[in-house]
Amino acid sequence: MARPNKSEALNLAEPVNLTAGTIDRLTCPSGKQQAFIRDTQAPGLRIRVTSAGAKSFVFEAKLNRQTIRRTIGDVRAWNIDQARTEARRLAVVLDGGQDPREIDRQRLATMAAEKDAALAHAMTVAEAWAVYLAARQPRWGARHYNEHLLLVKPGGAASNRTATGVTAPGILHALVSLPLRELTAPVIEAWSIREAQTRPAAARLAWRCLKAFLSWCAEQPQYAPALTGVNPAKTKKAREALGKPNVKKDALLKEQLPTWFDAVRQIQNPVISAYIQTLLLTGARAGEVLGLRWADLNTKWRGLTIRDKVEGTRVIPLTPYVWQLLDALPRRNDFVFSSTKSAGGALVIPRNQHHDACNVAGIDGLTIHGLRRSFKSLTEWLEIPAGVVAQVMGHKPSATAEKHYTVRPLDLLRVHHEKIEAWMLEQAGVTFDAKAAPSSLHVVKIR
Repeated sequence: MARPNKSEALNLAEPVNLTAGTIDRLTCPSGKQQAFIRDTQAPGLRIRVTSAGAKSFVFEAKLNRQTIRRTIGDVRAWNIDQARTEARRLAVVLDGGQDPREIDRQRLATMAAEKDAALAHAMTVAEAWAVYLAARQPRWGARHYNEHLLLVKPGGAASNRTATGVTAPGILHALVSLPLRELTAPVIEAWSIREAQTRPAAARLAWRCLKAFLSWCAEQPQYAPALTGVNPAKTKKAREALGKPNVKKDALLKEQLPTWFDAVRQIQNPVISAYIQTLLLTGARAGEVLGLRWADLNTKWRGLTIRDKVEGTRVIPLTPYVWQLLDALPRRNDFVFSSTKSAGGALVIPRNQHHDACNVAGIDGLTIHGLRRSFKSLTEWLEIPAGVVAQVMGHKPSATAEKHYTVRPLDLLRVHHEKIEAWMLEQAGVTFDAKAAPSSLHVVKIR
């Protein structure tokens, strides 16, 4: 029998004994995207050729009356004998009722899971913490995000506020260098016992943040393999070691108002003096008042827009005395309570100055947050609706009627809020003409 001409086209309808020459002669018919030629030696073995000239070994067979096809490899990487061996192996798998493609998918899935487990095994708490903060930052406020950064800070930076001259490390810093897999319940329990001895309040806050972080990790496929399946921070021993916070009860008494106002109004820094008085007279949170900007003052409608951590923003009345306090402040930048020393341009919570003023007034244990508690407590002397006080302070409505059926416009809030301010100033003996309009806000330029 004469040997076929190398330029002669193959009959794709008939199986052939695959050789190197056969592979070279194989071409895709004009008008088709791909074509196949069958091997006579290994059932199911094919060579596929595309219109672009690419050639590869392919296994093709029937499974449950459906044609399955699996690529073995490029003809340049596999020789004919290797392809026939692989085709016979796949035929054996198929005879057992298994789909080779499904087996490959399971194998790849297993390899991916093993790879993820290896990465999770090597992942440190610090690395996972950084990813966690990046993922949650869009849903957090700036202050909450910065607090999470402070929890893991290394410390050691120069500071004039500490006895050692350097900043202390964050309360969770001792844990972040550990591999995530080693952040176990015994480790967290030992940490909680140690930290509860020196700073229990800060440790309780850090513990709650740590629990939230580990719950988030358990939901992430790349970190879940490093955890045991149960949040290691949620243990009874850790909770008992940290204890329960004491209920704060520091608040100004009615008879303490004269000495408190007298001491606070004598603070040399007018911005600090005005800030502390504003806290008491508005009942707002310390950070909310610090964040006030001049654009938040609506002098036409006498409103004060406060950035609320609960609702986003709330508008409360700009009462006469507070208006006078704010109007007298220098307008050095965007912040109402500005500072020439802080990096951000806003005043830092003046706890020390308030503590010194309370010492002068003979009042013990009154904190900055205690002024917010004082506002609520002192309103009990007046017949002010509880819902009004809650709305001014930024508390969530506590009843269905308050939440869904009570709408208080700004002018109605003003009636009650101005009554509260006038009563406090009267009890304090502060002389103030509520009808005197403040002068126009002025600008102080800093050279």
